[in-house]
Amino acid sequence: MSPEHLTEAGIPRIRRAVSAPIGGAPKQERWQGANKEKAEKLRMRSLMRQAGVQGLQLRHSDHGYALIDSAHKQIKDRDDMTLAEVESWLGRG
Repeated sequence: MSPEHLTEAGIPRIRRAVSAPIGGAPKQERWQGANKEKAEKLRMRSLMRQAGVQGLQLRHSDHGYALIDSAHKQIKDRDDMTLAEVESWLGRG
């Protein structure tokens, strides 16, 4: 630290204005977007647990979701299921 900072009382601070993006915060930073993502994440984890109880794995790809059995084969040869389809399929099993 420089000698001028040693003689000052307290913690040295810099004050700057926080710039906000034009048009407000992006969707990921809004509460509604965050709550929706959190709900989807909790739903997915719940479905992962349900799949595990039935001896399956739930995996996600760019296309969607897939259920994988113990022989590492996709259920119904699909990797583009939505969470609603996975939930429906697990409810039948």
